[in-house]
Order: sequence, then C-alpha cells, then structure tokens
Amino acid sequence: MDFDQLLSHYFGTADIGNLSSEELGAGIDRLHIQLGLERDSGRRFALWCLLYMLGAAPELDVAFKDEADRDAARDFMNSVDREIEEDD
Repeated sequence: MDFDQLLSHYFGTADIGNLSSEELGAGIDRLHIQLGLERDSGRRFALWCLLYMLGAAPELDVAFKDEADRDAARDFMNSVDREIEEDD
C-alpha cells in the first residue's frame, strides 16, 4: 500500500495538513472501520501504521492477534518515536 494512496483513499487528499478536524476525524473513522474488516495481515499492518502516525491506533493486542505482527508494530512504533525525538 502506497502512503499517498492511503491518504487519498481515506481522506480524499494526500495533503492532510489542510483538512478540518471533522474531515480528519471522518478519515480516521474510515481507517478504523477498514482495519476491523481487513483480513490480509500486510494491509492491516499498513492501516494500523497510518493510524499510529495520526495518534489514533488501537492497542496492539486489539489490532493484532499474531505475536509476530505485534512485534513488528512495536518495532515500527520505536522507529517512528526515535525519528520524532531526533527531529526535536
């Protein structure tokens, strides 16, 4: 899944910085719904990652039944958090 395609699909634009809080919330709601419906682990992971970057990801044990997927999500969280700390 391409990041810009995800943004365009769920938010109607690749530039989410210009969305109103209502538009952003509606896109996040659509992502949550799709995450709940998605059965492909790779797609679920991509959706969860986007939700994490938006500060709206569900807990790992809710999002992922497989321990390997939870470990990959933890690695992603640590990587993103390190990047944010380095930028500050």
